[in-house]
Amino acid sequence: MRFMIIRRADADTEAGVMPTEELLTSMFAYNQRMLDAGILVSGDGLHPTSNATRVRIVDGTPTFTDGPFTDIGELIAGFTMIRVDSREEALNWLRQWPEPNVDLELRQVFEAADFGDEFTPELREQEERMREQAAQNA
Repeated sequence: MRFMIIRRADADTEAGVMPTEELLTSMFAYNQRMLDAGILVSGDGLHPTSNATRVRIVDGTPTFTDGPFTDIGELIAGFTMIRVDSREEALNWLRQWPEPNVDLELRQVFEAADFGDEFTPELREQEERMREQAAQNA
């Protein structure tokens, strides 16, 4: 099972305040523990929304809105992708998050089996090819 840990934005992340050396050290140690456990897939921090653009498409026509955005509680400052055996295991990793004051969200990632018969063998093959190509791009 794959899960995304979403690190919510706050006033500091939206202001572009960089983490302290202590926090970076703690985050790297946390990520290393996940690597050593074989569950870390990827993870990155995101620039503040002052560097972002939202796109809304209505009837095929896109509308672009440049940041910054004011709804801080709904914004994302970073993410970590993990592959674990259960939701409880994912929650156990969240309990170890190194920041003492943070809002996190855990979301399960859809797997091929979740889509049922609509996800035909042809579509499964196409998805696998796309994943292999994306891995080469990483």
